Amino acid sequence: MTFLSILFALLIEQLKPLRADNPVYASIKSFAATIEGWFNAGHAHHGRLGWVVMVGALTVPVALVYWLLLHVSLVAAFAWNVLVVYMTLGFRHYSHYFTSIQLALNTGDEMTARTLLAEWTKLDTTAMDVSEISRIVSERALITTHRHVFGVFFWFLMPAGPALAVMYRVAEYLSRAWNEPDHMKYEAFGRFAAQAFYWIDWIPARLTASAFAVVGNFEDAIYAWRNFANRWDDEAAGIILAAGGGAMGVRFGTEKEAAAGIILPADAATVDSMAEETDGLPGDTPSPRTLQSTVGLVWRALLLWMFLLLLLSVAVWMG
Repeated sequence: MTFLSILFALLIEQLKPLRADNPVYASIKSFAATIEGWFNAGHAHHGRLGWVVMVGALTVPVALVYWLLLHVSLVAAFAWNVLVVYMTLGFRHYSHYFTSIQLALNTGDEMTARTLLAEWTKLDTTAMDVSEISRIVSERALITTHRHVFGVFFWFLMPAGPALAVMYRVAEYLSRAWNEPDHMKYEAFGRFAAQAFYWIDWIPARLTASAFAVVGNFEDAIYAWRNFANRWDDEAAGIILAAGGGAMGVRFGTEKEAAAGIILPADAATVDSMAEETDGLPGDTPSPRTLQSTVGLVWRALLLWMFLLLLLSVAVWMG
């Protein structure tokens, strides 16, 4: 049922992608803001309590519904699984940005590409050249795919299935919502949310990087992972981007990266130090062709995950 749930959810999303601004996500964002308002008194343990309340309030009902449906009808439990996976996946949430930027770069319309990238990432893209646009788009695509697809897959495979998939997505959101906004930066309240997601994502991030290595240039992916992943401030992002870049033969990142795996625009003085930091990285400078390579890498990794899941499902069924 696990394999079929994921397969059906993926097929439905291809036909009817769930918008990133859908009412369910909007309600969760509002709930997170409410929890922050209730619990944030400036101490780390308040953030821990708020995180437990938020995650528990969203995951426990999902687990209870699944358990009840299992005792009523396997078909109903299957439908519930498909619905939860569909709501937690985000394979095509931002694909319109990626595709539109790719088309703009392929036609030489750098202005449109910069505008779309600014809308997507909220970065100042005014001075970005084609190479930098290509790098940032590819990096964002790999990180987004991991957090909206492969991370969800891993936790959905665990015994509590749909509830843990919800836990992963909520934990990922809280790690950003309670740390990245200007009014939350450096506050103790969001510290636990960041630490919790670090451990929740520890295994999935490495499995995603491994999948990229298997379906790409394995030797360069492992070499970049072992030697260059620590150049990102976000450990998980560093592992995924180093392995992904090595797998595609592209140099991703410079210096210490931002949490989302994306560098903020640099001034001229910083560019020189960036060049020094990339010494030894395998691969070529990102270009518009890198976006096509990124699409291919993601789809091959997805097919690998689905194939392994199918084998596991068959083995369990035969056992």
